[in-house]
Amino acid sequence: MNEVSSVPACIGIIMDGNRRWARERSLPVFEGHNEGYKRLKDCMRWARAARIPHVIAYAFSEENWQRSEKEVGYLMTLFRTILENETEKMIAERIRIRFIGDRSRFGADLRAMMEKMETVTAASYDITLHLLMSYGGRAEIVAAANRLSAEGKGEATEEDFSAALWGAGIPDPDIVIRVGGEKRLSGFLPWQTVYSELFFVDTFWPAFTKEEFDAILTEFAGRERRRGK
Repeated sequence: MNEVSSVPACIGIIMDGNRRWARERSLPVFEGHNEGYKRLKDCMRWARAARIPHVIAYAFSEENWQRSEKEVGYLMTLFRTILENETEKMIAERIRIRFIGDRSRFGADLRAMMEKMETVTAASYDITLHLLMSYGGRAEIVAAANRLSAEGKGEATEEDFSAALWGAGIPDPDIVIRVGGEKRLSGFLPWQTVYSELFFVDTFWPAFTKEEFDAILTEFAGRERRRGK
């Protein structure tokens, strides 16, 4: 029998189009990123209402470090502001935060704040937000292979490899949503998305609506997921 799922256990979101949204409105780029963060908070509320326990958001890729110094500086300032000011809100809203990626690229103070937010939000929660920060899919796979090699692992199983990933413990996303009009995954969780249902939306991320989100969930509920069977 074909497997038919109604509510996804985990959704992934590639949040694209912040800069283009801002340029369309003759706004500074940072306004697009700020609005993008507001939309992510909205999306967490939508996911909670739909009883989806895990959301994975592609927030900052390894390639994003190559953007202009000014833009990267703003993004790091926004990230620091979130770490400093949003923790209590996350606790109150029972949202657990996990950061997935190459943390060595961040300063020691940011790494310490990331660890603190992860720890305090894990005490009691209803939904988990996995934020991909300084993340690249190939880099994650290479890092896992190097880790297994350093541990002297001979013939590793898929389970061994999954446990060695930066995102160990994240459920494989049932759905991947890419907004912004592009039709590619851009290094988003290549190991974990082999059986994900893909949805591509033209809307820029800051303009993404609950109606579009709900329409994706409705279409997903009607899809048959064979997983190669």
